[in-house]
Amino acid sequence: MSKIQNIVTIDGPSGVGKSSVSRRVAAAIGFTYLDTGAMYRGVGWFFLQQGVQLDDVETMTEKLPELELDLLPAADEESDVGVLINGENVSDAIRTPEMAMVASKVSAVPVVRDILTKIQRGYGDKGNIVAEGRDTGTVVFPKAAYKFFLDAQPEERAKRRVMQLRERGVEADYKEILSMTQKRDKNDSERVIAPLKKAEDAVRIDTTEITVLQVVDEILRIIESKRG
Repeated sequence: MSKIQNIVTIDGPSGVGKSSVSRRVAAAIGFTYLDTGAMYRGVGWFFLQQGVQLDDVETMTEKLPELELDLLPAADEESDVGVLINGENVSDAIRTPEMAMVASKVSAVPVVRDILTKIQRGYGDKGNIVAEGRDTGTVVFPKAAYKFFLDAQPEERAKRRVMQLRERGVEADYKEILSMTQKRDKNDSERVIAPLKKAEDAVRIDTTEITVLQVVDEILRIIESKRG
């Protein structure tokens, strides 16, 4: 991990536009898009289906060898990365606010994080990826050449999430989503292992009052400047 890697990392809390931005940046520079958050959601879904309590680390450790996780490429810049768990497509099932909270819990479990970090680094070994998550610039790819940290006010992030869910035909309550957003921020930032934080060498971009395309343009400008 001592060599600078040709990787773009885009970290930040939920609702800041990481997925939309990462997909577009990857498409613009011809890189592969890696959604690490989808991987944690998939593992969380697996545990729930197995009836495993999310604080039962011993059973999690026993069950993990039974897990096969595969990522499916996003169909286009508007679509999420797909996830297969033991051959079953759970792409829609994992994209709920409840599964976001589950992902936050399992991401704090050392054995889960160790396994997924190894898988993620495997994707990055060849370089040319845009990795999105919460610790891609701090833990997974500390030697990434280009690092960004997106942020936004919780109220705006909750508003965006409600709109996304309603566009999918899912009814959502703003106050409930805001509460879950703030709780997940607290959980992710205060966990002992790989907490959510900005890498020292990452560029912070506040997305509260700017569009996805404006964020993408700024990231591409910075990448081009560093390449030059």
